[in-house]
Amino acid sequence: MGKLQNLLIEQSSKTPQIDLNQLNGELILSGKSIPENSAKVYEPVFKWVLDYVMHPRPITNLRINLEYFNTSSSLWLAKIFKVLARINKPDYVLFIHLYIDIEDYDDIKEFGDLKETFAFLSDLSSGTSVSIGIKLYGTDDDGIIKETSIFI
Repeated sequence: MGKLQNLLIEQSSKTPQIDLNQLNGELILSGKSIPENSAKVYEPVFKWVLDYVMHPRPITNLRINLEYFNTSSSLWLAKIFKVLARINKPDYVLFIHLYIDIEDYDDIKEFGDLKETFAFLSDLSSGTSVSIGIKLYGTDDDGIIKETSIFI
């Protein structure tokens, strides 16, 4: 297998911009994700991530800044997370950065324990050796307003 190339997929009205950078470990999805055929959008991403976990960076940042995503997109995001959680390096860290509207951020904070809110991620990552952190950002039109970090 050759050297893993960065993957850049431009945003459309129904699909996110996807920027996967092997050199710095930044994996960014931003925009809307409501494609009619999610497999067409996410299968190349999934394959790229499968290759990436073989030679990951010490810190991997999965940045999900999706203003809206449909159910089929969420299933692909879960698959991608499962693969990233298989990074087999105990000293490595996977950060999942979630950017959400400040009103939704405040609603989530009202639920109390954020670890419980994101407990499903610990189910997806059981049996992994990589450390996993979640960074939750409350945003508005001017940018990031609040942020919280959780380690699972």
